[in-house]
Amino acid sequence: MKELVEVVGYVNLVTFTALAVVTVRRWLARRDRTTAWAAVSFGALGFIVLVGRTLPTHPHGALEVVAQRIEIAVLLLFPYLLFRFTTAFGPPSRRLYRFVTAMSALLVIWTFALPHFPAAGERRPPWFVAYLVAFLLHWTILSVVSARRLWNAGRREPTVARRRMQLLSFATAALTLAILLVAASTDSHSPLAAASGLLGTISSVAFLLGLAPPASVRIAWRHREQARVQTAIGDLMTLATSQEEVAARVLEPAAAIVGARAIAIRNQEGRVVGAYGEPDGEPLPVAFAGGSLDVWTTPYAPFFGGEELALLRTLGALTGLALDRVRLFEEEHAARVELERANEVKTNFVALAAHELRTPVTAIHGFVQTLHHLGERLTEADREELRTALEQQTARMASLVEQLLDLSRLDADAIRIQPQRLRVRDRIEEIVRAAAGTRIHAVDVEVPPELEACVDPNAFDRILSNLVTNAFRYGEPPVFVRAEQTDRHLRVAVEDRGNGVSPEFVPELFERFTRSASSRARARGTGLGLAIARSYARAHAGDLLYEPVEPRGARFRLVLPGGAGDASIPRPV
Repeated sequence: MKELVEVVGYVNLVTFTALAVVTVRRWLARRDRTTAWAAVSFGALGFIVLVGRTLPTHPHGALEVVAQRIEIAVLLLFPYLLFRFTTAFGPPSRRLYRFVTAMSALLVIWTFALPHFPAAGERRPPWFVAYLVAFLLHWTILSVVSARRLWNAGRREPTVARRRMQLLSFATAALTLAILLVAASTDSHSPLAAASGLLGTISSVAFLLGLAPPASVRIAWRHREQARVQTAIGDLMTLATSQEEVAARVLEPAAAIVGARAIAIRNQEGRVVGAYGEPDGEPLPVAFAGGSLDVWTTPYAPFFGGEELALLRTLGALTGLALDRVRLFEEEHAARVELERANEVKTNFVALAAHELRTPVTAIHGFVQTLHHLGERLTEADREELRTALEQQTARMASLVEQLLDLSRLDADAIRIQPQRLRVRDRIEEIVRAAAGTRIHAVDVEVPPELEACVDPNAFDRILSNLVTNAFRYGEPPVFVRAEQTDRHLRVAVEDRGNGVSPEFVPELFERFTRSASSRARARGTGLGLAIARSYARAHAGDLLYEPVEPRGARFRLVLPGGAGDASIPRPV
């Protein structure tokens, strides 16, 4: 039995020393609070084993006695240090912390106050038994608290972190049982001593597996999550048509690999393109080329899931490549759509021009042919009538050509909007005089004289003259023109007292070359005026809206951004 105890003692010397070296090296690499408490806790165990092998069984000199007391005090503090390691992930209640600290400090003082420690085989006096009971209670209570915290917290972790935390919990329980067996025996070579040594060996191996498991063990533990990640990587290789689709493929496997309760993916611009779970608290940022991850995980993940976080970064890098590929696809698709749109605009323009110009061109050609072949037979009145009709058709064709050119420039975004400060009432009165002509008396302009705005004069003239002309052409007087400035926008309303627009035609009101049956019956037109007016309004970052007037009438409301506070535009004089 003695030989077994000796062999187990040397094995424990190697394993606990290795445990101390592993934790100290990890602290040197990371230098954070959690690894510091781990290094202190398991470094203390290594110190105890080393000192225990060098001290004699029966210390006599003052130096040996002091070293023995220090060894026992450090052994006493190990469960407290382990408790502090577990609370580095989340603080305990203040009452528990104060109780544990006071109990540990009291026992350390008691350790140095004892007259002496009984040797192996020597009778234990009552004062030492009382100290031993307090020692074992202190050790057991703190070990149970630490083991329970690790075990319960591990239930919510992914496989690797959960196994590691469970191993640490098991190792703590095994070491506590070893301490209890040592305390129950006064013979250092008894079967109880051998069992205690074997339990120490088991606990040291469990501690090593929990703190630094070999790569092969970690791979075996996380094979299920690894399979899901590999499936997600395979999905990333398949072309996605949107960044949201890429995010949907990797969010759940990415959360599973680190046990995250929530995770979000951001693209290169910082926009969230996908989220999973319910976030709570501050996320752990994981950056990668082409985007980043916001991971809401537990405080245990950085310590127990370091390799899993590295795997998550690898998955994030692949996700970034997929997001970038989708971005390039979307840009290429947008460019192709724009080219198709430009081609469609060109085709429509040619078709519309040919269709709308056919009538006036045919009429002009007929008039010219009549004058050429029958001019001598026509009376002066007939020739005057032909000239008048020719002028009308020519004017109509010129107007139509101008409108078509306006549409082509608006479709190609070739209209330059250059806002200038102007007095709104003066400008509106000028436009109304030109558009209303002899019917100026039927127009009521309700605009504050002091109102100013920053708008493009050309766009403003085109829109408002079209609305006033339409009010007389398709509506009935009186016509009201009102303007105000609210929310840094100029709002102009043109209202008439005609029959308005039939409700079924309103959705098509601003479409090109569309005219209602009632408008065709009242006047001639091309059906381009309102389409051009709205296009000018939207080119000015505004809009043109229609609303009916009760009991009868039509109101067109022009909204243009025209803040009067732009100091870069000179004031009118």
